[in-house]
Amino acid sequence: MTAILARVRNSPQSTGRTSTPSTKENLQRISSTQRKVVAAQNAKVPVAIFGSGAGSTARAILEYERSGVRAFSVELVLTNRADAGIIGVAEQFGIRSTVLSPRGFSTEDAYATAMIELLRGIELVVLAGYLLKVPSAVVAHFRDRILNVHPALLPKFGGKGMYGIHVHRAVLAAGERCSGATIHLVTEEYDAGPILEQVRVPVNTDDTPETLMLRVQAAERYLYPRTVERYCQRSLEWGA
Repeated sequence: MTAILARVRNSPQSTGRTSTPSTKENLQRISSTQRKVVAAQNAKVPVAIFGSGAGSTARAILEYERSGVRAFSVELVLTNRADAGIIGVAEQFGIRSTVLSPRGFSTEDAYATAMIELLRGIELVVLAGYLLKVPSAVVAHFRDRILNVHPALLPKFGGKGMYGIHVHRAVLAAGERCSGATIHLVTEEYDAGPILEQVRVPVNTDDTPETLMLRVQAAERYLYPRTVERYCQRSLEWGA
């Protein structure tokens, strides 16, 4: 403590004398700094969830958040459909929701600008069944801060058109013995961002696309909230 206090001094006064603060004043300053550090460490990452459907994955994330002290806080739900079930999920949890569709804009730039404005104060975007491609300007603005869940083991069965039941049909048609779920960072290219987490789901011999989808969705609902938590705790690594 003596070494710390020795470095804390006021600027010289007009008299030419150097005024040294009292020990009490220095302790108060140090205590204030420590409180700020603790507050920063305990701050939750503000999250926005994007979805286009019923909101089952969003519900899983919100239930996980409310089940304990988490590193993130869902502040906004955004959808492109006014009739999407995810709006009702947001209402149940008291979360602000908004509808934003590219149809209301003449250019992608205007659409992206409006989206970025809505996301002011948000640090992490979580895509949960969001069926539109995020504008490139938004991806660039939130570089490495947009997560997506894909219902297969990327890099297999990814890319444009590979979503929902289409993925599971492709998995079965290829004769795969194992499928799963992937959490990855979003880039400008479909399903090509760095992989954060994966979980495997065995393919049964009597599986249909529908039965496989149900089991993969259950795996997604378990994996995704925990990956969001680990991301916000900065305990995930990706890249070379």
